[in-house]
Amino acid sequence: MKAYLTRRYRFAASHRLHSDAMSTAQNAATYGKCNNPHGHGQNYALEVTVSGPVEENTGMVCNLVDLDETVKREVLERFDLQNLNLTQEFSGNIPTTENLCETIYDILQRSFHHAHLEKVRIEETMLNSFEYAGKEENFVNW
Repeated sequence: MKAYLTRRYRFAASHRLHSDAMSTAQNAATYGKCNNPHGHGQNYALEVTVSGPVEENTGMVCNLVDLDETVKREVLERFDLQNLNLTQEFSGNIPTTENLCETIYDILQRSFHHAHLEKVRIEETMLNSFEYAGKEENFVNW
């Protein structure tokens, strides 16, 4: 039997949405208040969904301790209370929540091997959430 497990984590980070390829006016029009030169903070809710067969001996898809330790070591310790613009992962990359979602997915894809990583979901605000489930081969460019 295949089952899915979603675990929720919280972290806070700041960022400034700004593209060096755009003018000051273009950045302001594109990113609005998120282009504040001093940045702004977010309280993120991160959901990690994994799947796999339910182990007969344990009755679990994976041990929550393994997932929690990996997320803590690889994601929370890396991004919690950080300015995302100053992290290695976002040097040359705009720290939108879409990009953060993809970055966290890629980190966990490389480091968590106790179950299949299905997707990463991040709630940025009560109104905004983003999901990433790996590269899609059949992506349609709107």
